[in-house]
Amino acid sequence: MTFDEVLNQVRELLQQRGRVTYRSLKLRYQIDDEVLTGVTDELIKAERVAADEDGDVLVWTGGATVASSQLSVASSQPPPSSLQPPGLQTPNSELRTSPSPAGERRQLTVMFIDLVGSTTLSQQLDPEDYHARVVAYQTACHQIIARYEGHVAQYLGDGILVYYGYPAAHEEDAVRAVRSGLEIVTAVSQLTFTPPLQVRIGIHTGPVVVGEIGAGERTERLALGETPNIAARVQGVAEPNTVFISEATSRLVQGFFTYEALGPQSLKNVAAPIELYRVQGEGEAHTRFEVSVQKGLTPLVGRESELALLRQRWDQAKAGAGQVVLLSGEPGIGKSRLVQELREQLKDVGVTRIEFRCSPYHQNSALYPIIDHLQRRLQFAREDSPAVRLEKLQHTLSHYRFPQADTVPLFAALLSLPHPESYPPITVSPQKQKEKTQTALVTWLVGEAEKAAVFCAWEDLHWADPSHAGGAHALA
Repeated sequence: MTFDEVLNQVRELLQQRGRVTYRSLKLRYQIDDEVLTGVTDELIKAERVAADEDGDVLVWTGGATVASSQLSVASSQPPPSSLQPPGLQTPNSELRTSPSPAGERRQLTVMFIDLVGSTTLSQQLDPEDYHARVVAYQTACHQIIARYEGHVAQYLGDGILVYYGYPAAHEEDAVRAVRSGLEIVTAVSQLTFTPPLQVRIGIHTGPVVVGEIGAGERTERLALGETPNIAARVQGVAEPNTVFISEATSRLVQGFFTYEALGPQSLKNVAAPIELYRVQGEGEAHTRFEVSVQKGLTPLVGRESELALLRQRWDQAKAGAGQVVLLSGEPGIGKSRLVQELREQLKDVGVTRIEFRCSPYHQNSALYPIIDHLQRRLQFAREDSPAVRLEKLQHTLSHYRFPQADTVPLFAALLSLPHPESYPPITVSPQKQKEKTQTALVTWLVGEAEKAAVFCAWEDLHWADPSHAGGAHALA
């Protein structure tokens, strides 16, 4: 869950109960001390709706607590499925906070997820065992959907209906949907059940009208129109553990993913055949600009002085005087284009280029740019098991001249891999382990940069200061 989702749920829980312990909040929402401190600071200092009691209990001060009878009215929409994972947000709770009787026309990317063979499973398993599998599957899906800021509109038994682009719209909602779909396939297949669980996913993008449907207490806000229907039909023809997308979605994610064209497909209750594609994996491009680079860029105009400054700093770095350059500015001003021009000018001079990419999807993941670079350097594939990834890590690090006994276990922990059996366990404190990991990373980067000069790029840094909303590039 994102920080805002945790904050909203803690606020609602506190208003309902009046008093909650900090320990129960950490266990309920699986959050660490830093996140808990941020949540309590918001409620106590910023919103002034809560107070601390003896450092152990959070007390609601923002008004009368909601009685249980009142709560049932406020949350009149029942869970769409009795199998909804405990602790998950009711799918329509965000939408009910600001109901609007009129429909709203939006462009959405709609994703349908279905558990393969659920009917057979329900017949073969004890009801409690079947319930545990469905809850685990739904929880795994919800965690990934929340990270990409999708919206779970409905839990339909063992199916899940997800919107990308409502209630919050993003520039690349189709990309978020496909990326989350691939991660869901991997996450569900790695759940420890026998037989292993499988999902099929269908995605389509198009216009909808989002409005309130139903009557009385049983109302929902859903997207209506042809788009959700087509997404459901696309999911229906998808193969187990695959993500199928329509042609409309494929145009929006071109360059970000590799996919196989399946040709025109006749879908049930859809008038004309629709071109479908089977997503195979992520492509080389990570940003819209990189997609433009693949297609070809126009000549750079009007940035001669800035480019000359970068070349000057590069010459100083080659002479042994390390340099750091920070490019910042409004979105679309040409930061990425300027960095790309420098790359093009340096590609034939034998330079070692190390590139780190920040991501809005991993803002709460410490050292994510380093982890992402390591995974690309180690050539991790999405379908690789933890054992295979550990083998790749050990093989790659064996070529470097630093102590393997210390470095391999630290890198394995950083990459969330199992501890290698032939290495001693990590017995130091978490803080000391963090320091040793940072030292090992610096040593590894030095090993990466064996040539005389290095071009190191941090792409798309995001700052807390709103004046830097356009992000930045750091070059070293």
